Amino acid sequence: MRWHIQGLGSLGCLWAARFAAAQQPVRLILRNPAALARYQKIGRVRLSDANQQHTQSYPISAQLPTHHEPISRLLLACKAYDATAAIAQVAHRLNQDSLVVLLQNGLGSQQAVQALIPNTRCIVASSTEGAYLTEPFHSVFAGQGEIWLGSLERHPEPEGLINNCRDAQIPCTWTATIETTLWRKLAINCLINPLTVIHDCSNGALIAHADLINGVCTELHALLIAAQHSAAADDLQQQVWQVINKTASNSSSMRQDVHNKRRTEINYITGFACAQSIALECRTPALHALHAQLQKALSMRGLPTR
Repeated sequence: MRWHIQGLGSLGCLWAARFAAAQQPVRLILRNPAALARYQKIGRVRLSDANQQHTQSYPISAQLPTHHEPISRLLLACKAYDATAAIAQVAHRLNQDSLVVLLQNGLGSQQAVQALIPNTRCIVASSTEGAYLTEPFHSVFAGQGEIWLGSLERHPEPEGLINNCRDAQIPCTWTATIETTLWRKLAINCLINPLTVIHDCSNGALIAHADLINGVCTELHALLIAAQHSAAADDLQQQVWQVINKTASNSSSMRQDVHNKRRTEINYITGFACAQSIALECRTPALHALHAQLQKALSMRGLPTR
């Protein structure tokens, strides 16, 4: 079964390299002719270990979204704000037997993609793996993590998917409660990502803002319950600090985007949470204040605030 990968950021390249290393058929989809030409000059995806002492190169074929080849399995690994445009580019290559794995941060984009391809099965992924790009198509695997896969529509596990991923050393686990996983990760990201951008610091330095974190965490706990995801609210504060301590030396994905002068996924993290709190009439003043601070920090750096 051939995989196509659309979105060649750090995680897209990480998955591509793993499939290639396991000698599983894989193709890259580049968004336009200019991007394809840039890749073809390099002609390979590279993957390094965390210390960048060992690097492997994998020559992988690439194509444009307009290519005629049908897609049986697609990993959509682009940013959340690009997800709908990206899937629209390849929708003509999907059918009712295709499988699309959505690997986006935050919440909101997954539902929007599913609405565009209602006859194609979508699987949602939530990953805690760490990776970053040193240059285009060169990913550094910065931290071991876990990947949960599940269906927002409560469909059963697709036959062979988990084994296919594990054969490529992609540590996937199927869960029937993927929404709980996504909401919990959203809440944690609502705390870590904005503050690391506002204070331009690593995750571990957030201990200096413990009172603020704990206060916003109380609001997020209430929001999760209001959204009927009480399981995601269990021990939320403890989980937040576990993640901060475990990833103390890491730079959050949002902070990496800011340093690279890229648009952030604010709309799908604090923006989504704030919108949900309004819709559910759950007061979260500290969360809204944090969102406004993040918008100000992005604006000062000349980056979009949505």
